[in-house]
Amino acid sequence: MLTGYATPEGTERFAAEAHKRGVAKLHFREFSGLAFSSIGVGTYLGEPDAATDRLVEEAIIKSVRSGACNVVDTAINYRFQRAERSVGRAIRLLVDINEVGREQVFISTKNGYLTHDAELGMSFPEYVEKHLIMSGVCAPSDIVGGIHCMKPAFLEDQLNRSLQNLGLETIDLLYLHNAAESQLPYLGHGRFYEELREVFTLYEEMRKRGRIRFYGLATWSCFRAVPGARDYLSLERVVEIARDVGGENHGFRFVQLPFNPAMPEAAVLPSQKIGEELLTFFEAAKRLGIGVFTSAPLLEGELLRYAVELGIPLRSRAQQLLQLARSAPTIAALVGHKTPKHVEENLELARIEPLSSEEFRAILERLA
Repeated sequence: MLTGYATPEGTERFAAEAHKRGVAKLHFREFSGLAFSSIGVGTYLGEPDAATDRLVEEAIIKSVRSGACNVVDTAINYRFQRAERSVGRAIRLLVDINEVGREQVFISTKNGYLTHDAELGMSFPEYVEKHLIMSGVCAPSDIVGGIHCMKPAFLEDQLNRSLQNLGLETIDLLYLHNAAESQLPYLGHGRFYEELREVFTLYEEMRKRGRIRFYGLATWSCFRAVPGARDYLSLERVVEIARDVGGENHGFRFVQLPFNPAMPEAAVLPSQKIGEELLTFFEAAKRLGIGVFTSAPLLEGELLRYAVELGIPLRSRAQQLLQLARSAPTIAALVGHKTPKHVEENLELARIEPLSSEEFRAILERLA
């Protein structure tokens, strides 16, 4: 197991070394004392096989080695646990050959979805029955929609598996994965917030035990919805729960949500109430001290055929979309890339400054 975690000194050193190799000055952003690359490696898509393992590992190695990325994002259910293992092998190799130190790379994963293990050769129902139900990790009544669970015993079990998969002593950021989207239709808002308090209590204990550094919510629609919607979540309320559980130094510091030209709500929709003021999600997150990672900059490739002209002078549609996403008032845009051509194309952006805030707003106004 690799010891340590991302540190201010380590991530600042990574950024300084990257700048010496030609990475743009504003490519890195600071949050909570850490220096983050504005492009992070996502690991969501791909077949659960050895060939994809190799592509993911090579992409992570190249992305980190280039100085363009010190952010790597995964989840236990991505490729049925194989994504986490690919991340773990790639980081281990980079550390073993002294290309990077553990303290220089910020690694996040997620739990909440049930998953099976693609390397065990059994079906999903068989895996759930044997490894979750019969072992007492969770009861059938704990599972909503046949796929999601946010009971503390289940989440702790999944964290243990993630640590093993990643080969890490400490995970920098653990997200509760799409909990509002999965659970609110069954629990309602009152009970959901009660159960979220139990989850945050667990996560704070895991922080004390050195197994995670921070925790957050990885989301799809709940922070893009309007107040009153069934899947709407109040960021202010979530932060209040974290403060109640963990005090002012609580570990709830990050949110992940989609942002792209087809899903611009976080930047343009006043939906989050702070006191009596209605703000966009990006504005509310800044006000509350929450760092934001964005996902789906290309919407799994669907936006490569997007008809609206963005007006960003880069050579490919993928680069234009990623440039828009990394220029948002956030920490980083997460992009899943595996094939060498796409990796090279995306990493080119690290040598280019992000859009200015004025350029970013002008594009949003044009898209509205």
